[in-house]
Amino acid sequence: MSADASATRRAWVNLASVIGTITVNALANIIPFNGQNTGQISDRFRVYFVPAGYVFAIWGIIYLAWLLFCVYQLLPVNRGKSRFAALGYWFAASGAFNSLWLVCWHYNQFTLSLVVMLALLTTLIISYRRLAVGRTPSGVIERWCVDAPFGLYLGWISVATIANAADVLWLNGWDAWGIAPQVWTAIMLGVATALGAVMVWRRRDVIFPLVLVWAFVGIADRQSGRFALPDADLVIQAAWTAAGASLLLAVAAVVLRLRSAPATRP
Repeated sequence: MSADASATRRAWVNLASVIGTITVNALANIIPFNGQNTGQISDRFRVYFVPAGYVFAIWGIIYLAWLLFCVYQLLPVNRGKSRFAALGYWFAASGAFNSLWLVCWHYNQFTLSLVVMLALLTTLIISYRRLAVGRTPSGVIERWCVDAPFGLYLGWISVATIANAADVLWLNGWDAWGIAPQVWTAIMLGVATALGAVMVWRRRDVIFPLVLVWAFVGIADRQSGRFALPDADLVIQAAWTAAGASLLLAVAAVVLRLRSAPATRP
């Protein structure tokens, strides 16, 4: 098979994966799978690292970002780009794990759902690295069609992985080595913020820390409202602090990009 034919096939497989994943996500809540929607299941877990329901609207933006990427890489002028060849089928694999996670979650296979979530996170890290996000010289359009969608998706799944782990640990009665769950949540917020700092420093990624801002504000909001868990003051303060720090990281990423723009402009 010629290189052009391989590139075309990869591009169509990516699009098929996106259409399939969006369809499964929609059906999971329309049918819904096992008679329960995704949010209802999440509300069962008494953990602090869960954002308010409206925060999950980010999936609509993620779906649009997927489609934007697929259209861009399907254009004949773009199919032969080396970064897409390096990506291979890893993005398509992430779609399969995304769909499988929903099946596990809706059918109450929560420990297995965490294993699948970790597999999904791994495929996205590999995709992000193979696309050399933040390190490949590209124009504005390519950054919005390739770098931004993967920063958005990876950022959200990074947060979702922490939340999924918190759910499974709570379900299995983990005593957190005697440390209060509010303290653990504050620690996890700090870890996630530190991860955002790494992405800004190493990749100049603006989108990743903005996703963290959105998630952290949602956590603070949830613990301030009618779904708040007892003694949530520490979590609220930590979430707002992490959101502010992540916003500053996003600004820093913009500054770093502007400073390096002459060297990276194609």
